[in-house]
Amino acid sequence: MASNYIRTGMQKKGSIYVFGMVLGLLFFSTRLRAQEHPPRPISVYVNPAQGLIFGAFFQGITGGSVILYPDGSRSSTGDLVLANLGMPFSPAIFEVDANPGALISILNGPDVTLTGSNGGTLRLHIGTSSTGTPFIATAVPPNRTEVRIGGILSAGNALANPSGVYSGYFAVTFIQE
Repeated sequence: MASNYIRTGMQKKGSIYVFGMVLGLLFFSTRLRAQEHPPRPISVYVNPAQGLIFGAFFQGITGGSVILYPDGSRSSTGDLVLANLGMPFSPAIFEVDANPGALISILNGPDVTLTGSNGGTLRLHIGTSSTGTPFIATAVPPNRTEVRIGGILSAGNALANPSGVYSGYFAVTFIQE
């Protein structure tokens, strides 16, 4: 009988011990967290009034390049002369709507040929962005992260590239990582 009593007593102690551990774990457990929601896809908005605009310039005998920087300034190489004839110039402006902290890379498309209203073509190379690449979105919705992108316009002499309005389309891809 005595051996049964000891065995029964051990079972009671074991069950009290297990119950006490479970109760202790309930009180001292760490806070559980659910899995984060998947990242919200980014949206990119193009400001149509702020396309890549190089402004007015005069060509010399050999031509050169007009460089438009993301901060809105411009310079020239070769024998091109920048003109201030009231013609605007500006970088392309994009607005990126993304969760703060999203890592975004910018992939510039290939060089583009622009066609002139009076004949001729110019070559456009997409330049750098104001944010660099990759960059981290910092704006909290409904605000958006502004990205300015410049470019380099290569022009020959006046015979190859007569005066006029040159236009075309370029591609820029924003990749959320």
